[in-house]
Amino acid sequence: MYFQRLKDLREDKDMKQVQIAELLHIQQTVYSRYERGVQNIPLEHLLFLADYYNVSTDFILGRTDNPKVNK
Repeated sequence: MYFQRLKDLREDKDMKQVQIAELLHIQQTVYSRYERGVQNIPLEHLLFLADYYNVSTDFILGRTDNPKVNK
């Protein structure tokens, strides 16, 4: 699964892959694989990124077009 939204969210914050990788304590190449859908994103990283970008996990996963977090 290709996560275009991960790339879009990152670019909206004017961040590079290496910067997000540092936040996740992983290598840039691993993060790149997440964005390209080559490697599954671990749940803890998905949750962190959803919180970081203030969007729902469903939005990142493409299950909804509504980025709002339902609370």
